[in-house]
Amino acid sequence: MAELYVNLDHVATVRQARGTAYPDVTEAAKLAHASGFVRGITLHLRDDRRHVQDSDVERVCREVHLPFNFELGATPSIVAFCASLHPAQATLVPEKREERTTEGGLDLSRGLSRVRDVVSELQAAGTKVSLFIEPEHHTLDLVPKTGAREVELHTGRYALASTPEQRERELAALRGAARHAQELGLKVHVGHGLTLENVAPVAAIPGLHELNIGHSIVARALFVGLREALREMHEAIQAAARP
Repeated sequence: MAELYVNLDHVATVRQARGTAYPDVTEAAKLAHASGFVRGITLHLRDDRRHVQDSDVERVCREVHLPFNFELGATPSIVAFCASLHPAQATLVPEKREERTTEGGLDLSRGLSRVRDVVSELQAAGTKVSLFIEPEHHTLDLVPKTGAREVELHTGRYALASTPEQRERELAALRGAARHAQELGLKVHVGHGLTLENVAPVAAIPGLHELNIGHSIVARALFVGLREALREMHEAIQAAARP
C-alpha cells in the first residue's frame, strides 16, 4: 500500500512569519513519528530559505528515526549540503524564487545534463533520488537517461481542477503516467495539493509507493492537532488503497 510522507515546510512558515524559535520543525517531526501514521518526513530546503532552514534539516536527519526525504533544487551548494547529510531520499524539484510553491515538474528536455549530474552526486552519497515531474509519457521516457530510479508525479493540475470533467481527465493522466513509469521500472510517488477531500482517487492508483502531503495536513492540524490530522490522512489513504 502507498505510504504517507508528511511535508512539514509550513510548520517552518509559521515560525518564520514572526522570526521566533517556535514552532519547532523537529518537534513536529518527532510528533509525526510518534503518531505511527507516517512512513517518512519531507522538507524542502529552498535557496531563499523562506521556510525550512539548514538547521531544521540537520536536526531532523539526526534526531528523527524515520526515512527523510530532502526536497531540493539543483543549486550546487544545496546539492552538496544534501550529499553531506546522506538522507534516505532526495527529490529534485524545479525552483523559482518568485513562486509561492512549486508550480510544476522538472523540464528534462532542457535540463537533462544537470539533472544527471545531480543524480549521480547524490547516489554516490548513498541517497536514493526521485524526480518531481509532470504526469507525461514523453517526460517519463527521459527519466532513465538521468540515472534516477524513482519519480514523484505532480498532482497539482488534478488538485486545482475546477470541474468534474477536468478532474477526471487529470486523474486519467496520473493513472496512465503511473502505469507507464512502472513499465519503465521506476518507483512511483505522487504529491502536491492533495487534501482529505481529493486524495482518495489518487491513493487508489495501483502501484504507488508514497504520497507526499504537507500544506493541507498542517492547515488541518490548526483545528484538530497534528496527530489527528495525520490519522485522518493516513486512514483516507489506506481506505482508498485497499482492493
